[in-house]
Amino acid sequence: MDRTQGVVQIHSAPSALLPHVEWAVGGACGMPVHFHWADQPAERASKRAEYAWSGPIGTAAKIASALKGWQRLRFEVTEEPTADSEGVRYAYTPTLGVFTGAMGRHGDIYVHEERLKKAMVTAALGGESLADALDALLGTAWDAELETFRHAGDGVPVRWLHQVV
Repeated sequence: MDRTQGVVQIHSAPSALLPHVEWAVGGACGMPVHFHWADQPAERASKRAEYAWSGPIGTAAKIASALKGWQRLRFEVTEEPTADSEGVRYAYTPTLGVFTGAMGRHGDIYVHEERLKKAMVTAALGGESLADALDALLGTAWDAELETFRHAGDGVPVRWLHQVV
C-alpha cells in the first residue's frame, strides 16, 4: 500500500477534549499518539497542538472524520500528494463544518474542472455570484475563521477584531 505523510493542526480544543483528540487521531493513524499541547491565546481555556503523521494514503480523511463535529474544536489536516494520489486539505470549524480541497505540492488548493463548470453555470443562471462560488471552492471562509488561531502562538500578538475601533 502506498504511504504518504501529513500534519494535523489542532488550532483550538478545550482541555477536557485533549485526551479524546489524541485517542481519535491515534485510532485513525493506527497507533497511540501524544501531542505537545500549548495554550491557545485566541480562545480562553483552550489548547493547540501540531502532529506530523505518516501512513497509508487516505489517513487524512480518517483523521478528519474522527474529529469533525466536536464543538469548540478547530483543526486542519493535510496529506501530501504522492505519485498515485492528490494531496488534500481538510479544515474544520464548529460554525462552518468541514472544508475539503485537493492540494498541490506547495499547499495550493486545486479546483477540479467539473466544480468550476458548475460554479460558472450557477452564476450564469442567477445563483450565487462566481466570486462567491470560487470563495467557497477555495475555502476562503475557513481560512478567515482560522487565521487568528493559526497565528496566536507564543509571542505573537493576537488581533481581536471586536476590539478594533
